[in-house]
Amino acid sequence: MSSVRCRFDVRADDAAFVKMLGEDVRRGLSGRPRSIPPKYFYDEIGAELFERITVLPEYYLTRAEDSVLSRVAREVVRRAAPAEIIELGPGSCRKVRWLFDALHAPAGLRYVPIDFGRDGLGHAVSGLTRDYGWLRVHVVIGDFERDLAHVPAPVGRRLALFLGSTLGNFEPDARVTLLGEIRRLLGADGRLLLGIDLVKERRILESAYDDAAGVTAAFNRNVLAVINRALGADFRPEAYRHHAFYDDAASRIEMHLIATAPQRVHLPKLGMVLDLGEGEGIWTENSYKFTRASTEAMLEHAGLALEAWYTDEHDHFGLALARPAASR
Repeated sequence: MSSVRCRFDVRADDAAFVKMLGEDVRRGLSGRPRSIPPKYFYDEIGAELFERITVLPEYYLTRAEDSVLSRVAREVVRRAAPAEIIELGPGSCRKVRWLFDALHAPAGLRYVPIDFGRDGLGHAVSGLTRDYGWLRVHVVIGDFERDLAHVPAPVGRRLALFLGSTLGNFEPDARVTLLGEIRRLLGADGRLLLGIDLVKERRILESAYDDAAGVTAAFNRNVLAVINRALGADFRPEAYRHHAFYDDAASRIEMHLIATAPQRVHLPKLGMVLDLGEGEGIWTENSYKFTRASTEAMLEHAGLALEAWYTDEHDHFGLALARPAASR
């Protein structure tokens, strides 16, 4: 991979990651209810488990999003006319390929992915630069909640991607704050393509987060293994059961880990000892679901305006193309 075509800007190394994890775990496990942020699911094992989840029959999200992206990628790049694509949390960088294929080899387009995991992201962008000979890449290794300020200065009109359903993991105020930060990255004439998981039948939602094969349960418990390795803790992941359900009033899936027996947990690097009773839970994820109206209202609060709305044939998943409101 040519250093001219690909640059790495490391804003969060292993030590910074452990420090951030420690701060979040201390705060979350000291509170009531106890909680752990879902962004720590994705170590190497967690990422592999999630890839297995995406092909499960119950998990509609990836298939639905791919069906929408494949259909509308050409229209999105026509509307956005980007010289630069920024992607928050790209993972394997698989989804951006739909847009690259629709661009028809534009000279000098720059791709700026921002995510943790230098090795995994390095492998992903190596594949991109091999397959798209015209592409330039500026990788930001960091946390998009904290490190968007390190996205390089624009080289032209921007298209920001925040795909999947990651925005749904954020609480309402935090969602608007993050969207406001993205709004500032766009400048006066950029665009945001946002993935939105839609409100639907409880049966479909709960099955997607509690599959029959137990892969999501393993994914959920793995966050305790992440904490054990990074912070020297002694959680016993197998001693927690996975619990996921849809809260209709809040329009969200909740995921919890429930202790199956009383246990004492030591976190020596944090100087903490936790006593959990049988049946006590650790809240590991919220995944909010949206409608077109609630999406439009959320964007408006962040200074963005909905330009186009796309869904799959079952109205299970949506893509919102938004622009800075001042550009209307």
